[in-house]
Amino acid sequence: MPDGRPESGGRTGDVPSSALLDSPPTESATPDGPATSDGPATPGGPAAAGAEEASVPGGSPAAGAGAGAAAASLPTGAGVAVDTDGAATAGVPELTLPEPDDAYAEAARDVLRGMVASAEEPIAGGRHKVFGRADLAVIPTTSTIASQLPRAVGLGLALERLRRGGRRADGESDAVTWPPDAIVVCSFGDASVNHATATAAFNTAGWYDHAGLRIPVLFVCEDNGLGISVRSPQGWVAATLRARPGIRYFSADGTDVAEAYRVAAEAAAWVRRHRRPAVLHLTTVRLMGHAGADAETAYRSPAEIAADLARDPLLATARRLVEAGYASGEELLARYDERGWQIRRLAEEVLDEPKLTSPVDVVSELAPRRPVRISRAVADAATRAAGPDAGARAEAFGGRLPELAGPLTLAQSINAALADGMLDHPGAAVFGEDVAAKGGVYGVTKGLRDRFGAARVFDTLLDETSILGLALGAGVAGMLPVPEIQYLAYLHNAEDQLRGEAATMRFFSRGAFRNPMVVRVAGLAYQEGFGGHFHNDNSVAVLRDVPGLVIAVPARPDDAAPMLRTCLAAAAVDGAVSVFLEPIALYHTRDLYTEGDGEWLAEYAEPGAWAARHVPIGRARVYGVGSAEDLTIITFGNGVRMSLRAAATLADEGIGSRVVDLRWLAPLPVADIIREASATGRVLVVDETRRSGGVGEGVIAALVDAGYVGTARRVAGLDSFVPLGPAARQVLVSEEAITEGARTLLAR
Repeated sequence: MPDGRPESGGRTGDVPSSALLDSPPTESATPDGPATSDGPATPGGPAAAGAEEASVPGGSPAAGAGAGAAAASLPTGAGVAVDTDGAATAGVPELTLPEPDDAYAEAARDVLRGMVASAEEPIAGGRHKVFGRADLAVIPTTSTIASQLPRAVGLGLALERLRRGGRRADGESDAVTWPPDAIVVCSFGDASVNHATATAAFNTAGWYDHAGLRIPVLFVCEDNGLGISVRSPQGWVAATLRARPGIRYFSADGTDVAEAYRVAAEAAAWVRRHRRPAVLHLTTVRLMGHAGADAETAYRSPAEIAADLARDPLLATARRLVEAGYASGEELLARYDERGWQIRRLAEEVLDEPKLTSPVDVVSELAPRRPVRISRAVADAATRAAGPDAGARAEAFGGRLPELAGPLTLAQSINAALADGMLDHPGAAVFGEDVAAKGGVYGVTKGLRDRFGAARVFDTLLDETSILGLALGAGVAGMLPVPEIQYLAYLHNAEDQLRGEAATMRFFSRGAFRNPMVVRVAGLAYQEGFGGHFHNDNSVAVLRDVPGLVIAVPARPDDAAPMLRTCLAAAAVDGAVSVFLEPIALYHTRDLYTEGDGEWLAEYAEPGAWAARHVPIGRARVYGVGSAEDLTIITFGNGVRMSLRAAATLADEGIGSRVVDLRWLAPLPVADIIREASATGRVLVVDETRRSGGVGEGVIAALVDAGYVGTARRVAGLDSFVPLGPAARQVLVSEEAITEGARTLLAR
């Protein structure tokens, strides 16, 4: 395979994580005490681990390359053709294609289609070589090491919550309806146990188990002793997995099909019965190098390679069948050869299948946008809130409806919108560090746990990777997760869960799987008295270049609520993944121009006004100051307040400004940018992020791409981390810098 991932048990690669839906095994001797394979294992009936379900999408025994020398043998009766130059070549025998109901052949066809990027490949449709099957609940995974494990934990937690009476999110959804005994199976390689993401997943599963919350997850470690060329120290993997608190350990020889089957059934039955996490450690072999260009003779001795070939599970199984009298060696070789030639025929067929040939074909499933349906969903929510759900809404707010509370701050508006969102979306859950009992560091989630209970509003352990992993799994299960990342700077150690996992799910499954979520992140700078880089992070470039990710930045209270409603509706309708970036410094801001003017507060809209005040994704807001004819200021977040203040100063000088609040950093409101820029012919971009990789670069690029012929200038933060205290003013955009930038632009 091109990147060689599946060949190496030492790396995670494209091994699928799967929620297995088969019925519980029939054996009655499932162990209740500590269970390992050190002692005799309990004989099992049908594999509770769903061995067939997990393995079929990844290939069949016939598709494997692990038959050693036998793989090169000719089938019985193969013809011999003679080329014109006299060289003899093996001819393809007269074999029919497999029967249409031959599941093994169809699985091999799926694998081959992935290898040649066929548009007819059933899960990714030619976008990537991943394994997955929606009908078998085999979730495709990417090539990032161990990145699927946090999602597996989140899916396990969500399945258990749904099993105990939790409710799914509303809106259109093709998510699987999970049976009550479903468990999650997720595989990884031995070298992955050293990865921080794997450690996070194991720790989270054990943490919740220790806390008394059940997570029915079976981790399967395929241990061939190698991570490409780096050896796992003898005994390290077993010692590491055994030491994980709260996770039951099972082990077996993965090259012995009968033993692996028996112990897998035992492990899965234990997880299914106890609803607790376990790990199945399978010792395996690696046949051939990690990838096509990997010459394993550079780091493995001939004796080691030969020893692995001798343990080839295909040959070991053949020997067992012969010894047990089920078949003769000749019969098995004939079947092997027949299958081999059938696979070759399939390979020749899929080579000619169509490939993706246009940009539209490639990105069609990346992040579909259906704004009309989202608008309708918001309107329907308003109808419910004002009609049949009005009583429940009044009760949830304790009789103090937010629209009757007077002008609210940004934080208060988000809090009210979260409550309304949870009322309208029964499957919504708010979670993160300190969001429940404390109500958030800034009080944004205050009171939500009291209103909706600990099952829907809960504190997590302090690990951002696990928080996003929980959200990924919950979204796949059919819930609508609203995780919180306490500070933007804390997101960076977990961003692959957004980039490599959340944003790619629809893309790599053609929409068969979704992980909708709205990730709330407190961020940006300008906090007073609580500063420094880790609490004043203005780095958003890492989010803006994630394809399909929606980034919302509400500056004002009257934008925050409708934008949050839009993100929730987009998650429910389109399976969208949104980052709701909340400017910390504006959370409790009340005034705009003078102390006590209250002009940064806003009334909370009553449900009857939600539809009219709906904010579509990718639409800006424009403020006219003075004549609004001389200058266009394009900004967002804290820049909106500073720009409005600067525009007021300029208005006193006879300069009229249009202040454009982008509101959405991805997708940028390009049409609004072009329209407002063209209205004045002078554009000042006020970007509180950094000059390099900042939002301003995207705005200027949009102007250039559209053929804008006016003048433009940027005022942006320096390429620096945000320092502590007054020093921060030296690297951040200021109101004075905006005013001077405007004057300089107008003087050209």
